[in-house]
Amino acid sequence: MTEELKTEDIIETDIENQETSDNKDKQLEEDTIVNEIDDNLEKIKQLEKQVDEMKDLAQRTQAEFMNYKRRVTKEKQDLTTFANEKIVTELLAVLDNFQRALDSEKENTTGFYQGVDMIKKQLEDVLNKNGLEEIECLNEPFDPNYHHAVMQVEGDEPDKVLEILQKGYKLKEKVIRPAMVKVSK
Repeated sequence: MTEELKTEDIIETDIENQETSDNKDKQLEEDTIVNEIDDNLEKIKQLEKQVDEMKDLAQRTQAEFMNYKRRVTKEKQDLTTFANEKIVTELLAVLDNFQRALDSEKENTTGFYQGVDMIKKQLEDVLNKNGLEEIECLNEPFDPNYHHAVMQVEGDEPDKVLEILQKGYKLKEKVIRPAMVKVSK
């Protein structure tokens, strides 16, 4: 009987060892799975962070591109608007000379005078169609953005434009030549 008991004890010990081993294996397997899940969750968090960073980068890039498009469009508009600025500025001297010629012969009604007057008006029309505007300033307050004071005289109101010595012009809201004026003190 002792042998049977010993065998039974050995079998029970083997069973307990087997159960303990199985429990350890299960625990080890569960720990491995938990570790893998934790690792995967960490990777998911990192990937979500990368996705958020990429979304942010894409939004910034899109915003920068839209700003770039707006800037290029404005530069293109400015280029077309002011492309003729140099030639218009040079033609102002021609326009001034026409006016001086006409002013010296005010009473003359000859064909030559009338022809020069028509040429001057035609030149003014072409320039006006291309955005040239005369700066109106007679009896207006002096503004250094639009006027260049050449003379100062005593007057009733200070800083008032009394006389236009040379007309000033704007090309599409940009002053290309300030008016030369006589201003009151």
